[in-house]
Amino acid sequence: MWEYGQITQYRHNGEGIDLVIHLPDKSIVDSITRKHVSNCTLQYDDGRHISAEQRKKAYATIADIAVYTGYMPEELKEILKYIHMTRNDCKYFSLSDCSMDTAREYINTILDIALEYGVPLSDAGSNRTDDISHYLYQCIRHGKCAVCGDYGEIHHWDAVGMGNDRTSMDDSGHRKICLCRKHHTECHQIGSQSFEERYKVYGIIYTE
Repeated sequence: MWEYGQITQYRHNGEGIDLVIHLPDKSIVDSITRKHVSNCTLQYDDGRHISAEQRKKAYATIADIAVYTGYMPEELKEILKYIHMTRNDCKYFSLSDCSMDTAREYINTILDIALEYGVPLSDAGSNRTDDISHYLYQCIRHGKCAVCGDYGEIHHWDAVGMGNDRTSMDDSGHRKICLCRKHHTECHQIGSQSFEERYKVYGIIYTE
């Protein structure tokens, strides 16, 4: 069993170090008691390899896709790895010790798949990604809202200007974002700057 946690306290006791680890939104007491767990492995997040936060994002997205497809998470993790390797022409890797770059690219792939197949995520995709520009591009490409993942439509982040016909003008130089009707309306109501501050998404130049 793997869990993401945060070290909140530590102390030297003369023989070693005692740690207090916080597991957010987790209740594993029953599992520990039932299986008589008394030992664990501690893996440091030193920033050079995949970070604990990246691993958390990857496993959370895998879990969402597993619920949607019916695959077991561990089985699906391997399937998604091979899809990623095929798409990116890369070698096999492990989420326990791969580089941060590999982790970022893998997260990109599994989020791409979630967008392609309309997989509902338990958290906003913009919170899951390590590459927000890539995610925003894929949202436009697949017609999915950058905030909630529902079907969306193009919103021009930069004002097109009065009197311009959006159906015939060349808007290739204008920043765009894909938003569902609800978030499209909200963006018009509160303005782009406030919308970006609220949801951490923004318009990008989109080229096929």
